[in-house]
Amino acid sequence: MNLRDYFFQLCLSFSQNEILADNLWLEIEKKYSEKGRHYHSLSHLENMLSELEFVKDKILDFRTVSFSVFYHDVIYDATSKLNEEKSAEFAKSRLQKLGLNETDITEISEQILATKSHQKSEKSDISYLLDVDLSILGKDPETYLDYTKNIRKEYSIYPDFLYKPGRRKVLKHFLELESIFKTEYFKEKYEVQAIKNIEFELNGL
Repeated sequence: MNLRDYFFQLCLSFSQNEILADNLWLEIEKKYSEKGRHYHSLSHLENMLSELEFVKDKILDFRTVSFSVFYHDVIYDATSKLNEEKSAEFAKSRLQKLGLNETDITEISEQILATKSHQKSEKSDISYLLDVDLSILGKDPETYLDYTKNIRKEYSIYPDFLYKPGRRKVLKHFLELESIFKTEYFKEKYEVQAIKNIEFELNGL
């Protein structure tokens, strides 16, 4: 999947301004290619969008969810607790230029903010977005191991004695949820393996 083409088609369904679409894409590409992004990179977006294709028929507004994928980690600083808020604001300012209506922009902001706490939502589109965001947790052990190494690199400014307790807390949070995945499709596809992967990582911490 070519991310640029995907994003372009998305933009052109709202505005015929190709220069604007190109500028917005270049900005996204630059953000997700920043030094220090080992996991929250363009390949994370590719994975999310490919997972989304499997449930396309179940999503009520595919365009808003797709924009949320592109912008949900556009601002990412491992030392900040406001990444989602900043990403939502960033998305809002860019999507207003594209001519999206306030309802769609509010929906996208809500979806991006939901990736902060990953709580089940009454809105099914949010639940699908959260599930594709966490789909890496249920991949095969080798892919999961690569993911954990990349996350560790993103937090390399923290020594082990600080990183490990924080990581343990995150992983335990996932295990304490009623279920990691919010939708039946992803629960069936990834829940069992995700629990195994997380427990394996916890044992190694």
